[in-house]
Amino acid sequence: MIKKFLLVLLFNVVLISCDKQKAKDDNINKEENKISVVKSYTYNQLKTFLNKNNNKTYVVNFWATWCAPCVKELPYFERIKKEYEDKNVEVLLVSLDFPKQVEKKLIPFINKRKLQSEVVLLDDVNENFWIKDIDSTWSGALPATLIYNKNNRKFYEKSFTYQSLENELKTILNP
Repeated sequence: MIKKFLLVLLFNVVLISCDKQKAKDDNINKEENKISVVKSYTYNQLKTFLNKNNNKTYVVNFWATWCAPCVKELPYFERIKKEYEDKNVEVLLVSLDFPKQVEKKLIPFINKRKLQSEVVLLDDVNENFWIKDIDSTWSGALPATLIYNKNNRKFYEKSFTYQSLENELKTILNP
């Protein structure tokens, strides 16, 4: 009888220990969800994304951590991603931060704000070319946004509220 009791007690101790380890592993996995690398693209690499011709609608926001209006509107792009992903809308956040500051500024910024949209760094010094290639009217000022699909394409060199961003997206989705 005592052996049975000890075995049951030992079994329960092992179960409790396993539950504690699982909880610890879950916390570690949550930490692992933090981004540690940001893909760095040249303009030629990014250009293929800016000209897709499929059944999706793309919202591409050009921004930087040092741009206060950019930072202010990021939650609106995150909300669009969440509310419209089932409507075949994809959001891409193209950071124009300085490549030397990716580890110290950009990655911590992304993790602190828990950004869910894909973030890439545009690392291309030939801005005189790619700014005008993205849109001939773009002065290079931030924030800037491109919304497009295979039928429509609009470029905006301005800040958005959530409502104004959603309205512009709807004009592309439902012309």
